[in-house]
Amino acid sequence: MNLRYIEEVENALRDEKPIVALESTVIAHGLPYPKNVETALKLEQIVRENGAVPATIAVFDGEFFVGLDENQIERLATDKNIRKISRRDLPIAAAQKLNCATTVATTTYIAHQAGIKVFATGGIGGVHRGFSADISADLPELAQTPIAVVCSGAKIVLDLPATREWLETYGVAVLGWQCAEMPAFYSRKSGLPIDERVETADEVAAIIRARDALQLKNSILLTVPVPAEFEIDARELETILAEALALADSEKIGGKEITPFLLAQMAQRSNGKTLAANIALLENNAKIAAQIAVRL
Repeated sequence: MNLRYIEEVENALRDEKPIVALESTVIAHGLPYPKNVETALKLEQIVRENGAVPATIAVFDGEFFVGLDENQIERLATDKNIRKISRRDLPIAAAQKLNCATTVATTTYIAHQAGIKVFATGGIGGVHRGFSADISADLPELAQTPIAVVCSGAKIVLDLPATREWLETYGVAVLGWQCAEMPAFYSRKSGLPIDERVETADEVAAIIRARDALQLKNSILLTVPVPAEFEIDARELETILAEALALADSEKIGGKEITPFLLAQMAQRSNGKTLAANIALLENNAKIAAQIAVRL
């Protein structure tokens, strides 16, 4: 696979320094401008402050970039023609020399190809509400790619119990960072089980090493609750989400457009509370991912 590395990442790979992969869909489609640029740069800063090298991943002119400069981040944040791609789109993006933001699935795949062991994101995709056959490509990627993904569970707009069941069925180990149940993105609790509670980065690193020694090909999914001060009451969330879902249905919005639409609607209807929570959990996850990468 032909990868383009920013110098900082290339040096880190050569010197075997800890690296944390970061996705770019959150920049292009997940957050409004200029918050998307501010957040992307802050996530990279947090990774560096915690001893690792950030590698934000995206596609420009059909080339797969591992690590971006500030101009590329600004372009992702402002260019309305940036395409959101999943694994199936990679050959199309390469052949047609497209400019693209990478989802969890594509970031996971490219990061693993680059030799990166840890990836930090906000929330993974999953099984969609009301249509169990609609399953995000994130899930099968997690089942077949040996990387550690640090997240705050699946995005709240999804069918969380069905997503948790899928992860169990396909052998993706779900760890809880200092928590006894899987977090639910904006909420710290979901009522869904984890496979093991972990308290430290050393514990997580030991599990990752054991996975590799066993030659298992699944990801390790570390789920981290949103910081308590940014948590949103689950009942309030369900009310807001129901209104957003009804609007999406009336406007016939679906497919890969549905999640960014719902998240934008929830931010508007919550007076910015969900946006603040999203940014807070992204920053927290980047910090923990860097700590794990250092231990590895």
